[in-house]
Formats: sequence, C-alpha cells, structure tokens
Amino acid sequence: MLLSDFGRTGFDPFLEMRRMQQEMNQRLSGLTAGAQEFPPINLWMGEDSVAVSAELPGIAPDGIDLTVRENTLTLKGERGSPAESEKSAWHRRERPHGSFSRTVQLPFRVDPEKVEARFANGLLEVELHRPEADRPKKIQIKG
Repeated sequence: MLLSDFGRTGFDPFLEMRRMQQEMNQRLSGLTAGAQEFPPINLWMGEDSVAVSAELPGIAPDGIDLTVRENTLTLKGERGSPAESEKSAWHRRERPHGSFSRTVQLPFRVDPEKVEARFANGLLEVELHRPEADRPKKIQIKG
C-alpha cells in the first residue's frame, strides 16, 4: 500500500485488514478440523422448555454429574480408558477417554425443580422447563 492510496476516492483503509483476517481464518480453520468436544450434544428450544441430548457411550448413569444453575447446564463425568494388552500397540485411537466437562448456555433461565433426565443406551436426554414467572405473557389489547 502506498501513501498516495490514501488520497484516492473510494479507498477503503480496512480492506487490507479484512483480507489478512480472512487469510488467517482460512489457515487456522484447518487446525480444529479434527477436534470435537465430548460429549457431542444437541439442543432444541421450545416455547417453555429446552431439550438437550448427549451421547455418552460406555458411561454408566451413576458416573454422570448433571447440574443446572439459572441458564447454564453443566455435564461432567469420566470415561475410562479401554483395557490395554502388553502384547499389542495402538494403531488408531480416536475415542476420547478421561474426565470431561461440557457447559452449555441455555436460551433462558430454567426451573431446577422441573428438570427431567433420562438415560438409556448411552444417550442422555434432559428436558429443562422455564419458570412460570419468566414465560412470555400474552397481553390482551382493549379496543
């Protein structure tokens, strides 16, 4: 960029900065391509509740710590390492093991007394309800 470019009509002084940022984002995107948070989760939002499902294969229900506070859900646990034989060596190891923790910001506060959690076949399903006082109220307009 030349000093004479600054006097040019229609010159965008931030164009070069945006180009550099885009280039850096492209280069850095390859670094996280294989990374995935554990456990993978899905989150659905209804009008008065939120549903969360988490895949937790190989973990017993009593090994899961689930807490909720206002609009934050935290899921913790530990996934044991597979048994290893002294006569074999790993060829590929992609499944994570060890302690894990996922904290999810929910779209609204939830009532901790109205949380329902079910666990079957390695799938944790949690339904979290919005407190009655926080639910939107329809206002009747008088004419």
